[in-house]
Amino acid sequence: MKKMVTSKHLKKEVLNPTKKDENKESLQKCVRCRPYVPSALFFKYNTALGPPYRVLVDTNFINFSIQNKLDLEKGMMDCLYAKCTPCITDCVMAELEKLGQKYRVALRIAKDPRFERLLCTHKGTYADDCIVDRVTQHKCYIVATCDRDLKRRIRKVPGVPIMYITKHQYSIERLPEATIGGAPRI
Repeated sequence: MKKMVTSKHLKKEVLNPTKKDENKESLQKCVRCRPYVPSALFFKYNTALGPPYRVLVDTNFINFSIQNKLDLEKGMMDCLYAKCTPCITDCVMAELEKLGQKYRVALRIAKDPRFERLLCTHKGTYADDCIVDRVTQHKCYIVATCDRDLKRRIRKVPGVPIMYITKHQYSIERLPEATIGGAPRI
């Protein structure tokens, strides 16, 4: 008894050459969809992040700091035990300007010359998308926010610590060096 050299699926590929091209394209798409993982990440911690820290500040973080009577730069230094540079994007400034007269104190604080101003090149003024995009591209920031949705989105990005307000003081999560020094862990 003789065995057949060709199998059924090989005959189908010979008879249908267009199907073969589709399979190759789908394999190429699948190979290129893997995200870039920086070498500075050790498990979920970012080892490249060190003092002086650059802190991306969100709109509601400024507002809650005013409500809790906290000085932004002094509070950040007390939390991290290191020099901090608050960074404010154009989108956050635009959001504060849109809020009007009620939030003029927050706008004056954001225009402080000690704060670093970051330019935005994208369209629109939605600050949450701007912060998430900037953090995924450059993992050299700590994000300061009290917004639950933004926190949830940033937790999906590995190696980015989050600063928030609890019990009238700043606290930080996902930064191992800060908890060693005695920063509040809640």
